[in-house]
Amino acid sequence: MEKQRTRNEIEEQYKWNLTTIFKSDDEFNIELDKLEKDIKCINDYKGNIVKSASNLYDFLSLSDTLERRLYKLYYYAHLKHDEDTTNTHNQELLGKINNLNQKYSELTSFVTPELLSVDYEMIKEFYKDDSRLLNYEFNLECVYRYKNHTLDEKSENILSMFSKVFGNSEDTYSALTDGDMTFGSINVDGKDVELTESNYSMFIKNSDVNVRKSAFERLFSRYSEFKNTITNTFKGNIDYLVNSARLRGYDSSIQASLYSDNIDVSVYNNLIDTVSNNMDKIYKYFNLKKRILGISDYHIYDVYLDMIPSFDKEYSFESAKELVINALGVLGDDYITNLKRAFSERWIDIYNNKGKRGGAYSSGFYDTNPFVLLNYEGKYHDVSTLAHELGHSMHTYYSCHNNSYNNSSYKIFVAEVASTVNELLLARYMLDNSSDKDEKLFILNQLMELYKSTIYRQTMFAEFERDMHKKVEDDEVLTYENISSHYYDLNKKYFGDTLVLDDLIRYEWERIPHFYYDFYVYKYSIGLSCATKIVNDILSGRDGAVNNYLSFLKSGGSDYPANELLLAGVDVKSPEVILSALDYFDKLIDEFDNVYNEK
Repeated sequence: MEKQRTRNEIEEQYKWNLTTIFKSDDEFNIELDKLEKDIKCINDYKGNIVKSASNLYDFLSLSDTLERRLYKLYYYAHLKHDEDTTNTHNQELLGKINNLNQKYSELTSFVTPELLSVDYEMIKEFYKDDSRLLNYEFNLECVYRYKNHTLDEKSENILSMFSKVFGNSEDTYSALTDGDMTFGSINVDGKDVELTESNYSMFIKNSDVNVRKSAFERLFSRYSEFKNTITNTFKGNIDYLVNSARLRGYDSSIQASLYSDNIDVSVYNNLIDTVSNNMDKIYKYFNLKKRILGISDYHIYDVYLDMIPSFDKEYSFESAKELVINALGVLGDDYITNLKRAFSERWIDIYNNKGKRGGAYSSGFYDTNPFVLLNYEGKYHDVSTLAHELGHSMHTYYSCHNNSYNNSSYKIFVAEVASTVNELLLARYMLDNSSDKDEKLFILNQLMELYKSTIYRQTMFAEFERDMHKKVEDDEVLTYENISSHYYDLNKKYFGDTLVLDDLIRYEWERIPHFYYDFYVYKYSIGLSCATKIVNDILSGRDGAVNNYLSFLKSGGSDYPANELLLAGVDVKSPEVILSALDYFDKLIDEFDNVYNEK
């Protein structure tokens, strides 16, 4: 049996180089001790930051300097920690900077209330008095957008004190579904195997229909037993969001949730309406699956069965590097030159070792390289993950190298666009250059699943969430019967007559934790749609498409997400963006069918 390697057994060339942040832990500790003393000067500005233009500029400039030092310490400690989470020394480093971050947060808690104590008109006059403040104009505008939705100091303090109570619905739901709920066992290959939320995703893809059916019925029967409890936690979360929105003067809870990104509710509704008008494509996909799999009695528990169950081709990291660089070559010389730095300057921690954090991510900020954590195993998924995370890294790189610090951090709303662009470019490059039909079928299958799950399924979730909040805002009473019936009807809509819709699917809403994340799921659908539009424009040779995309990457956090996407030729208010993704999904279905028939 091959043993998992320790950190020391991994060759240096395959590890990220964190000495570009701090040369040693000693240097980290010296800076930490110094900063702990320096942040106390924040107290000197309390009650003074809006007394004059120069005071405000001096405070904002100081705040930037201190934050940059804090984040530099944080990123070093957090990356060191994730190299080996069992290393107590690294745990201590992360604990120290987390404590200091908390102190800094407490010291600066006066800032927003103090800013909002004056009208924005006064701040506009400050711009005339001290032009240096214009560098902070967008940041200040974002703060003052909330003035009409901010309560008086006493009310805000009360809400803050009760914030943990108001957030209890999510905590209770998590404690129940992650901790207390058990699902018994199912028979797999003649053995009783415990069913969990974690291994359900494996069993629902099992080639044995009896295993799939047993896993489905066991899981959702168990959720049905907790329908009253989960209904109450779900209602509690909606009640909190609806009433909080009303208190703060928003028209609806959805408007309140989309406000931070300055996204109009029409964007959310446009997504649902456009997808709803294009159900023929998802029906076409499920009919293809039925035909390929040879299943006439196609049930809801057959949906996740892969048409191409396995593909064992191995890709060395060197070949993955070459594939990614070649695939992204369409983005131009400047992009590729900077991308290659990730490899030559060791931004990437490549292989798994004992104690290393699982999964993959890109992490970095203004004063560090954008580092990438991988656990590379040599499958196509790992090659795609490399492209995906480097998409994040290049977005961070361009954002930080083309903006002042205060305008360099992009919003979550656009965070997945660049990474998905890279994924799609890699997949298309592989499809256009591979002569291996099995490889093509595998990649096409993965892409179709991506569009099915991200565009259609997440939009179904978004529609359900919107409808439930609307019912509460219209003073309707939510019960487990009407919630579950509504969810069942949505499944009818999104699956049509392509399958047997087993009754237990009505309880699936109970196991979706994203319904406690305040209208988050629509961002997945919008993000993939935006990325598809960008990739289509680039690969079709649309005039200026590459430069437009690079302009988007360079915009950082200097504008609202929708305005930044306009730089890339993407108007999130337009149905065209969603249609580009739906049309591409339709073409993928045809492409898969053609390759399959050829084979």
